[in-house]
Amino acid sequence: MSRELLILRHAKSAWDTDAPTDFERPLAQRGRKAAPRVGRWMKSQSLVPDYVVSSPAERAKQTVCGVCEQLGVSPDQINWDSRIYGGGTASLLSVLRDAPANANRVLIAGHNPGLEMLLLDLCNRQMEIPDDGKLMPTAALAHLEIEIEWCDLKRGAARLLSLTRSRSLQDY
Repeated sequence: MSRELLILRHAKSAWDTDAPTDFERPLAQRGRKAAPRVGRWMKSQSLVPDYVVSSPAERAKQTVCGVCEQLGVSPDQINWDSRIYGGGTASLLSVLRDAPANANRVLIAGHNPGLEMLLLDLCNRQMEIPDDGKLMPTAALAHLEIEIEWCDLKRGAARLLSLTRSRSLQDY
């Protein structure tokens, strides 16, 4: 049975803020516009997840809530997992291995460099890096196909179907 994984990097965050910690840093205006745009595009592509897991950091929360609102996924259906914030490939794989067995499409939302490393690891590093050097810029969404159970997820287990940048979605 084929499964799908959606990897979402948080939208553009604000740096000129009085947030006391990096964890509490919110989205910038550009990020607050990008998140719902990505959600509208996902809905138009019928990419509604069965299970959503996100970093609890403020900018990731605002991003995933903005996306999910457009998809008709209520905030109480979002699972917050602190392993995603600052997590590397091992932590992120652990989060995904904990996804419900009956979830066919999982959305994970979080941060770089962890998400980029996860994407490269799952696809066995078989992808071209764009000219700007950013595989997963802010509000980017990777769509992967996986042929194994979540609990068995490992390096090289996925095939990249698409990598969409929010900047390319101006019509949404």
